[in-house]
Amino acid sequence: MISTILSALTVKDIRRKVAFTAVILLLYRFGAHLYVPGVNAAAIKSNTSLSGSGIFGFLNLFSGGALSQLAIFALGIMPYITASIILQLLQVVVPSLEKLQKEGEVGQARLTQYTRYLTVGLAFAQSIGYTFLFHSLPASAAGSIIPVCELITQRGIGNGISLMIFANIVSRLPSAVHTWFTSSNQVFKVVLPFLVLAVVAAIVFVQEGQRRIPVQYAKRVVGRRMTSGGQTYLPLRVNMAGVIPVIFAASLMAFPPTIGQILNTKWSIDLENFFSPSGWHYILGEAILIVIFTYFYTAVTFNPVDQADNLKKYGGFIPGVRPGRPTAEFLDKILARLTFPGALYLAAVAALPTIVYARTGENFNFGGTSIIIVIGVALDTMKQLEAQLMMRNYEGFLKN
Repeated sequence: MISTILSALTVKDIRRKVAFTAVILLLYRFGAHLYVPGVNAAAIKSNTSLSGSGIFGFLNLFSGGALSQLAIFALGIMPYITASIILQLLQVVVPSLEKLQKEGEVGQARLTQYTRYLTVGLAFAQSIGYTFLFHSLPASAAGSIIPVCELITQRGIGNGISLMIFANIVSRLPSAVHTWFTSSNQVFKVVLPFLVLAVVAAIVFVQEGQRRIPVQYAKRVVGRRMTSGGQTYLPLRVNMAGVIPVIFAASLMAFPPTIGQILNTKWSIDLENFFSPSGWHYILGEAILIVIFTYFYTAVTFNPVDQADNLKKYGGFIPGVRPGRPTAEFLDKILARLTFPGALYLAAVAALPTIVYARTGENFNFGGTSIIIVIGVALDTMKQLEAQLMMRNYEGFLKN
């Protein structure tokens, strides 16, 4: 990894892209620390719900602490993420959106435009809600983050949305390390570094794990030429749903404690205590929801019938499996077997920090969801750097 970074910095074009990405992320983090005019900073910081385990604490984590300060970037990129998820889910039930998804770059550009419109609406609604919540007159200017994300994607290195989430989460790392270093629990201080290393290794192993389905292409006549057949493979990842099921599950499980904090009645307090993040009810409920959402989101993002139709259309087939419906059934069977260990992996990583907190009483403030996102974005960015280097090497080869 270090050699890849050093090699990338020797190329002027890549060095310019890395510098552009770094500058944009620094400006974004600067805006996450600028209070909206008229905000009582002391009153905002004294609100414990923003640093707890409720839904506001969850959103504050993804905004890099900007929500707890009601900064001008308080909403972070959550409206964009929510809009993207909503559009992906609607593609399953709305035929016109499903048709756009199959139209290549033109359809994808139209879906991106719809995502922007929906993001603006969600950001406007959420900013008004936060304004009334914190009793502040001005609203958050989160809409300005949308073009910044796209600038990083177009002119920088990596995906702008993912890198902003990465920056927000990593900004909380110093406080997490300080919590570990100042802990009075000696067992916690000794065991935690080894536990973190083991979790990181497990995440990398599973994130990169895939089942390669061999695909054979027959010879075809294109125009007046005969194209030779070839053999490739269809990669099916163990964790095709990414971190989305964990976000869905955490949001739903954070809802009952949040209701208890807002209503502050006897039954709502009992509900809050029942779904306390340190209790086994919370851990079990979150694990079940993660498994359900993993299967659901995998089914949304990967359609075996469409894959089988595409293979048949271009003359491809899986050796030993008939084209068409038998291929779709074969892929669906393989995908169901792969999704189960992937779902258990997500549930285990998400529940591990809660279990550690329940056993030791120490809150590391860096949950399993955060670790999955950070490692996933780091791996994806390194792959893009390697692709950029490979492209430059091929150019040099062709010029010589």
